[in-house]
Amino acid sequence: MNDQNEKFQPTGSQYHTPVLYHESLDALNIKPNGVYVDCTFGGGGHSRGILQRLNEDGRLIAFDQDADAKQNIPDDKRVVFVQQNFRHIQRFLRLHKFTKVDGMLADLGVSSHQFDKGERGFSIRFDGPLDMRMDQREQQTASKILLAYSETQLHKLFELYGEVTNSKTLAKHIVQQRKQTSLKTINEFISLLQPVIKGNPNKYLAQVFQALRIEVNDEMGALKEMLQQLPQVLQTGGRAAIITFHSIEDRLVKNFFRQGTFEEVVDENPFVQQEKITELKVITKKPIVPTDVEMKKNPRSRSAKLRVAEKV
Repeated sequence: MNDQNEKFQPTGSQYHTPVLYHESLDALNIKPNGVYVDCTFGGGGHSRGILQRLNEDGRLIAFDQDADAKQNIPDDKRVVFVQQNFRHIQRFLRLHKFTKVDGMLADLGVSSHQFDKGERGFSIRFDGPLDMRMDQREQQTASKILLAYSETQLHKLFELYGEVTNSKTLAKHIVQQRKQTSLKTINEFISLLQPVIKGNPNKYLAQVFQALRIEVNDEMGALKEMLQQLPQVLQTGGRAAIITFHSIEDRLVKNFFRQGTFEEVVDENPFVQQEKITELKVITKKPIVPTDVEMKKNPRSRSAKLRVAEKV
């Protein structure tokens, strides 16, 4: 099986190398005639692996809000492609006459393809518009956020989503300087940031860009909405496998899988009997992380964590 799977991985690797490939496919416990959802189709690496394990009666519904992902759809009658954010999973499954599915996979990382296209505005390596939209049909861009958000909003954004050390100073500097510059391009923004960059410039800029990308695409809001739909979408015994790359994402997934809520649960009083009502059973007590071999081959997999739950 591994040799066969390896044949499928390079196909999407110019676009995006699938992370935790074998681990996530194994975790889904795929039934040959089942119905599966790939919430983040991207280069189609994970999807091809799922299709390999399905027979002719199996079905795959592939979601991706990025129009560029269409180029990777395999010519396979078992595939339904939905160009939408996975936050709308239940609505579009119903639209395509699927009420319940046997498994669902989500890889929350940004495709290498998106980082490697300067005009998308995700990367500090190229000049281009300060865009960062996964879905080009949306209106919000990184440039608009930088020009419109208050100092407090920017401070919280960089602190929470980028863990930027001097997020307060950074927010103040942007608000003070943005009247003098258009902030339409990546180079203009990087130039504006020079006086406040702390530590390793590449790491600092990556954190700032990550925070903006998460906000532009409302990634945490979309993840919460998708998670809340899982109990309705999964068949009994169906599994959800979610790969995160950020501590906030991982915490949301962990808490929802454990207790059906996004709040942190404090240590419970052993003398008080409190029955937890949850429709999901945690399969991974600890998250599955990439092997040293995978991290060496694909450095972008370093922060990946896979968590799996099953509908009870």
